[in-house]
Amino acid sequence: MFADKQAVTPEAPAATLATPERGRAGDRAAPAPRRTFAIISHPDAGKTTLTEKLLLFSGAIRLAGAVKTRGDRRRTRSDWMEIERQRGISVSSSVMSFEYRGLVCNLLDTPGHEDFSEDTYRTLTAVDSAIMVIDAAKGIEAQTRKLLEVCRLRDVPIITFINKIDREGRDPFELLDEIASALALDVAPVTWPVGMGADFHGAYDLRADQLLLPAEAGAAARRVGCRGLADPALDERIDAGTLASFRESAELALSACAAPDLEAYRGGHLTPVYFGSALKDCAVGALLDGLAEAAPPPRAQPAEPRAVGAEEPEVTGFVFKVQANMDPNHRDRVAFMRVCSGRFRRGMKLRQARTGKSLAVHSPIFFFAQDRELAEEAWPGDIIGIPNHGTLRVGDTLTERAELRFSGIPSFAPEILRRVRLDDPMRAKQLRRALEDLAEEGVTQVFRPLSGAQPIVGVVGPLQLDVLSARIKAEYNIAVGFEDAPYETARWVSAEDRPELERFTGRQRASLAEDRDGAPVFLARNAWELNRTMEDWPAIRFSATRERT
Repeated sequence: MFADKQAVTPEAPAATLATPERGRAGDRAAPAPRRTFAIISHPDAGKTTLTEKLLLFSGAIRLAGAVKTRGDRRRTRSDWMEIERQRGISVSSSVMSFEYRGLVCNLLDTPGHEDFSEDTYRTLTAVDSAIMVIDAAKGIEAQTRKLLEVCRLRDVPIITFINKIDREGRDPFELLDEIASALALDVAPVTWPVGMGADFHGAYDLRADQLLLPAEAGAAARRVGCRGLADPALDERIDAGTLASFRESAELALSACAAPDLEAYRGGHLTPVYFGSALKDCAVGALLDGLAEAAPPPRAQPAEPRAVGAEEPEVTGFVFKVQANMDPNHRDRVAFMRVCSGRFRRGMKLRQARTGKSLAVHSPIFFFAQDRELAEEAWPGDIIGIPNHGTLRVGDTLTERAELRFSGIPSFAPEILRRVRLDDPMRAKQLRRALEDLAEEGVTQVFRPLSGAQPIVGVVGPLQLDVLSARIKAEYNIAVGFEDAPYETARWVSAEDRPELERFTGRQRASLAEDRDGAPVFLARNAWELNRTMEDWPAIRFSATRERT
C-alpha cells in the first residue's frame, strides 16, 4: 500500500505460518514484530464477520465461525458468551493472537453496541492502531463517531474498511467526503468498488493494479493482475456499463484523493480506505496485507511521571480488562495485561503499583477468544492473561521495579441507575460476590449508599441490564430483577479543600454513596437537582469520569 506495486498473489487464506524466531534466555535474538490493533464499528456493520475472515485469511482458522485445535475439536468464535450467540452481538471485548507474514498480530474485537462502550473505550487504550468498519449503505453512525473521537484523543492510527459493497450502498465519493468532513481525516482509497449491489463484480486495488474477485459458490476469492485501469482483461470480466462507470470513478479517485502516506497515517491524520465485502471475502486479503505493511509497532504509553517506551528493558504493563468465568467449569478470573516494555517471562515477580506488593505470575496465558495457552514469554504489544483471585483490577500498573503508573483508563458515570431485586433473600451474600465480580469487569458499577440502603447498580444502557441479569443467572445461578432507583444520575465528587468536602458529605449524606474503591459519589434525583447542588457547592468538583487507579 505504501510501497511499490506487489506481485500478484492469490486472494485466499494463507497457510498457517511457522512460529517466528523469538528471543531466548541468554541470547539477544529479536522477537517477531508485534502489531496490536482493535476492530471498531457500529452494530451490524459486519465487524464480527470481518474479524473471522481476517483470522481465516491469516490461516489462524480453517472455517469462519470455528477454530481448530488439537484433536480437531471445534473452538469458539470471538463471540463466545451464550448471550452473544443468542443475540448475535458482541457484548465483551475478546483477544485473538495470530501470525501473518512474519508478524505476531494481536486482534482485539470490541463490542459495537453503544451500551457496552465503556469496555470498548478501555480496550482502545491497549492498542496501537484500529480498523474502522463502516456499512456502505449507512455510512458513519453515532457509535462509530464516538469511538473515532476516542481514537483521535489518543492519536490511534485508523484504517477504514467500507463493508457490504456487494449490496446496494451510497456513492463511494459521498462516503469518502463524510469520513473526511465528519472525522477531520484525510482519506486515501486503496481498493475501489467495481460495481455495487446487483452490479457488484468485486473491488480493484488502485495501488497494486489488481482486480479482487469475490468468493463465489465453490470458489475462493482471488486476485487478477492488471496493467492499469485500461487493461483489456477487465473488459473480459466486467460488463460494459459497470466497467465504464468504474473506470471513470476510479480515475477520479486516483487524481482527486490523497495517496497513502505512512507518516500521515501513523500520525493519525490520514486513513487508508478499503472498499470490500467481508461476507464475499472481497478485499479482506488486501486489508490484511495493508495492515501488516503499515500498522505501527508498539508505541510509547502515557504514564506518570513519564511515558514508557517499548524499547525500555524493564517489564511494565497495565490491566485494561478483567474477565470472570471465561470457563464456566471454574470460577476463574483473568486480568488482561498489555505488555508495554521489556521481555516478560513466565514466573516473573511484578510489582503492583496500587498496593506496592509483589505478584508472582506463574501461569500467564495467551488468548484465542475463549481458548488459551500457556505463555512462556511475551514482548511489548502482547496481551497476556494473568489468572488471579481478585488481586488485580482494571487500571492496575505492573512493573519490574519502576515507580510509575499508567494513565488514561477511565470509568464513566452511568446513565441508568437501578436497584437489584433478589428473588431469594437467602442468596444475598452470593449476590454481593456476583456484583463485585461483574463490577470488576466493568459490566456494571456498584454504588453503596452511605445511608445503608440497598446497593445501586449503574449501567450505560438498558441492554447492559439484560447482560447483567443473564450472567448472574448463568454463572452464579441467582435469579435477579431490577427496580427503579430514586436517582437518575451519578457524579464523583472531590475537592482541593478537605474540610469543605467533609462539610458537603455531612450535609448531603442522604444522597451520597461509595463506589467499589470507596470514592464518594453524589446521586442526583434529576438534572435540576444536580445543577442546583453544583451551584450551591462551587468548591466541590462533580466529575462524569474518574481515572482508574
